[in-house]
Amino acid sequence: MKQQGAHPEDTEGTPDASSRPDPVEEPDGAHRDVAHIDEVEGDEPLLPARVHRPSDLMRLVGGVLAVVVLLAIAAFAHGTTSGLEQDINKGTGQAPDLLIKIAGLASSIAILLVPVAFAIERLIKRDGLRIADGVLAAVLAHGVTLATDLWVARAAPDSIQDALTQPSPGDIHALTDPVHGYLAPVIAYMTAVGMSRRPRWRAVLWVVLLLDAFSMLVTGYTTPFSIILTVLIGWTVAYGTLYAVGSPNVRPTGRTLMAGLRTVGFRPVTASREEAADAAEGGDRGRRYFVTLEDGRPLDVTVVDREQQAQGFFYRAWRNLALRGFATRRSLQSLRQALEQEALLAYAAIAAGANAPKLIATSELGPDAVMLVYEHTGGHTLDSLADEEITDELLRDTWHQVKALQSRRIAHRRLVGDSILVDRSGTVILTDLRGGEIAAGDLLLRMDVSQLLVTLGLRVGAERAVASALSVLGPDAVADCLPMLQPIALSRSTRATLRRLARERAEREREAVLEASRHSRPARAHDADDSHPVVLDKAGKKAVRAEQRAEKRAIDEAIDEALEEAREEDLLSQIRQEVLRIRPQAPVEPARLERVRPRTLISLIAGVIGAYFLLTQLTHIEFGPLISNADWGWVAAAVLFSALSYVAAAMALLGFVPERVPFLRTVAAQVAGSFVKIVAPAAVGGVALNTRFLQRAGVRPGLAVASVGASQLFGLGCHILMLLAFGYLTGTEKTPSLSPSRTVIGGLLTVAVLVLVVTSVPFLRKFVVTRVRSLFAGVVPRMLDVLQRPQKLITGIGGMLLLTACFVMCLDASVRAFGDESTSVSIASVAVVFLAGNALGSAAPTPGGVGAVEATLTVGLIAVGLPKEVAAPAVLLFRLLTLWLPVLPGWLAFNHLTRKAAL
Repeated sequence: MKQQGAHPEDTEGTPDASSRPDPVEEPDGAHRDVAHIDEVEGDEPLLPARVHRPSDLMRLVGGVLAVVVLLAIAAFAHGTTSGLEQDINKGTGQAPDLLIKIAGLASSIAILLVPVAFAIERLIKRDGLRIADGVLAAVLAHGVTLATDLWVARAAPDSIQDALTQPSPGDIHALTDPVHGYLAPVIAYMTAVGMSRRPRWRAVLWVVLLLDAFSMLVTGYTTPFSIILTVLIGWTVAYGTLYAVGSPNVRPTGRTLMAGLRTVGFRPVTASREEAADAAEGGDRGRRYFVTLEDGRPLDVTVVDREQQAQGFFYRAWRNLALRGFATRRSLQSLRQALEQEALLAYAAIAAGANAPKLIATSELGPDAVMLVYEHTGGHTLDSLADEEITDELLRDTWHQVKALQSRRIAHRRLVGDSILVDRSGTVILTDLRGGEIAAGDLLLRMDVSQLLVTLGLRVGAERAVASALSVLGPDAVADCLPMLQPIALSRSTRATLRRLARERAEREREAVLEASRHSRPARAHDADDSHPVVLDKAGKKAVRAEQRAEKRAIDEAIDEALEEAREEDLLSQIRQEVLRIRPQAPVEPARLERVRPRTLISLIAGVIGAYFLLTQLTHIEFGPLISNADWGWVAAAVLFSALSYVAAAMALLGFVPERVPFLRTVAAQVAGSFVKIVAPAAVGGVALNTRFLQRAGVRPGLAVASVGASQLFGLGCHILMLLAFGYLTGTEKTPSLSPSRTVIGGLLTVAVLVLVVTSVPFLRKFVVTRVRSLFAGVVPRMLDVLQRPQKLITGIGGMLLLTACFVMCLDASVRAFGDESTSVSIASVAVVFLAGNALGSAAPTPGGVGAVEATLTVGLIAVGLPKEVAAPAVLLFRLLTLWLPVLPGWLAFNHLTRKAAL
C-alpha cells in the first residue's frame, strides 16, 4: 500500500495493478469496485506537516496564569516571601561546602551537555525539526528573560523586586538577576524538543534542574521565587512556540496501518480511506478505512491518533463546564483510555442484543495512534437514505436497537443520522459507540430518547417519529423524555439543523408580512390619488378619521392573518404536542441541564474586570473627607434628575405607540425596568419588558414589537447624532474657529470604512440586507403610522431628548457634588462621556452594563480633565442613583404590575 502526499514512499503491501482483481467480491454477494475507491494507495488526503495542538495552548495559558499568580504572591504577600527565603537560606546554609562545590560543578557541566546530547540523538534519527523548534524556543525565552529583568529593575513594585532579587555575593551593591539568563532558554529548549515525553531523558532533566537550583540557592545567587519564575517562563515560552509554529505531525502512515494489521494476524491486500460524513461533533471520531484481505470478509478499521483525538477539545471542555456532571465524557482522554472505552462499549452493545459493528481486534500503531478492527458492515446511513426508503418498519427497528441498549443501561450519546446504518438487508446497525457510556443514569437514557425523536422527526416528521417510539418504548418512556427535549440536550449537528430551520421559518414569515404589506399599498396609494383637498366640517373630519382607523385595522388584520397562515411550529413543539395527545399529564417543563450559561460567565468576567478597575481607582481615595465635603445640594439635584428620567422614558416609548396606553402605568413600567435590567443585559431586559407591557395594554404582539423597535431605532439615531454633535462641541469649545475634533473625524472615517467593507463583502452585504428587510417589514411601517400623528412624534422625540438630558444632568450634578470650580468640566464634555459610556453599557452582555459603564465613565471623565479623586466617586454616585437604588422601587413596581396583569 502506498500513501501519497505526506508519505509517498509507503509502498509496502500494495499488489501490482495488473494482478489486482477489478471487483472484490464480498461474502454476501455484493461487489465493490476497487478501481473506483478512494484508496490509500491512490491518495490518502495530504497530511499537514505540522499541527497546532490544543494541549499546547492549554499549557501556554496555564503557564501565563501561573506567572501571574506568582507575581501576585510576590507583590501582596511580602511577609510570606521573606519568611520563605529566610527558611530556605537557613536550611541550605548548613550544607557541606564539598557537596555545594560538587553540585555546582556537575550542574554547570550538565546544563550544557544534556541539551547537546539530546540534539545529537535526534539528528541521528533524522528529527532535525524538533531541534529547530527547541532553538527557536530558546531564543524567544532569552528575549523574554531580558524583558523581565528590565521590567523588574525599572518598573516593578519594590515587593516583587525584593522577592526576585537579593544582593549579589560578589558585589553587595549589585543585585542578582530576577530571571536566569541561561536556565530559562535551556528549559524552553528541553521542553520544545520533547525531552519531557521520554522517561530517561526526563529523569536526567529533573536531576540537572534540581542540582542547578540547589547550587544557586546555597551560593546566594538567586531566590526561590526567581527559580520558580525562571522555570515557568521557559515552560510557557516553549509551549507558546510549539502552538505558534505547530508540532510535527505524527499520524500513522499507510505502511504503519498495514504493518499493524499484519501484527494482529490479518493479511491485507488493499485499504481505502472513507471520509467521515460529519465532523461537527468534535471531529474525534477517528479515520476509517475499508480493508480487503487475501482471504475472508473485508474489514472496517478505525485509526485514532493524538492529533485527531484532541480535535473538539475546547468544545468538550466547555460542555463539561457549562453542563452538569452527566453531560459529556472527559475532555481529553489518553489513547489507551479511548481504545478501552470504545472496545468496552462495542462488546457491551452486542452483549445487550443490539446490532452493532463486531470488534475483532485492537492494536497500538506506535506511541501516537491506535486502531480498532471491525467486521465490515456495508450499507447506507440514515442521512443518505431517500425519504421513501425510510419505512415505519425501519423506524421501529431503530427503536428496538435503542431499547436493547437501554435494557442494559447503555447510553449511545450520539444518535444522529450518520450513526444509524442500514445494511443491504434492511437491518439497522448502531455505530459510533465511542462516545457512549455504560451504567448510565436515567437522565442520559432519556436524553438518548429525545435525541432520536428529533433525529427521526427531521426526516419523517414529528407524527411518525413519535408513533414509532410509542409502539416500541411505550407511552411512559416517551413521555418521560419531554423534559430533555431542549436544544442544549441535543447533539451539536442537530442544534445547527434546528437553527437553520428556525431561520428559514422566520424568513417565510417575513416574506408573508411583506407580501401582505405590498398588497395593501396599491389600494392606499389609489385612494390618495383620487382624493382632492377639500374643506371638511367637524363631522366630516370625524368621518375621515374613522374611515382611516377602519382602513388601518383592516390592513393590520390582513397582515396578522398572513402572519398566522405563515407561522409554523418548530419541531420540538410538534413532538411535545404529539406526546401530550397520548399522555396529557406528561411533564413538559424543561429540566435544568446547564450548570452555567455563556451569558452568566461573560457577565461574571466583565463584572470582575469592572470591579478590579474600580478598586484600583478607589484605593488611593479617602472617602471620609470626600463625603464630609460633598455638596448635598448637588446630590439632591442628581436624585431629582434620576427620578425625572423615568417620566422621560415613558414619553419616549408612548411617542411611538398610536394606541392609547395609560401614562402613569407606563411610568411604573419604566421603574419596573430598573429591576429587570439588573438581572438581564441592558439592551435585552428593557426591550422585553416594554414589549410585554404594551401587549398587556391591548396592543397586538406584532405592533408592540414594532413600536418598541421603532423607539429603539429612533433612539439609536438620536444617540449617534448627539454623540457627534457634543463631540464636535467638545473639540471646538477651546478654539476660536469651529474645526471638528480629531476624534470625531476618526470616528466618521471608521464608520465610512466599515460601510465600504460591508457593501463589498457578499456575505456581510447579504446579512445586512436581510436584517434591513426585516426592519422594513415591521418597524418602518409603524414609524409611518406615527408620522401621521405629529403630537405623538413630538412626544417621542421630546422624551428621548429629555431622557438623555436627565442622565447628563445627573452625571454633571454628581461631578459637581464632589468637585469645585477648579475641577469643573463643561456640560458638553460630560455629555460625550455619558453617551459613550451608555453605548458601551448597551452593547455589554452584563446586566445593567455593570463593569463596562463604570470603567468607561471613569476613564472618560479623567480624559476630559477631571481628577481621579473626583471622577471615581462621581461615577459611583451616578450609578448608585441610576442603577442600584432604583432596584427596590423597581421590584415593587414589577410585582404591582404583575398583580394587575399589566406584565
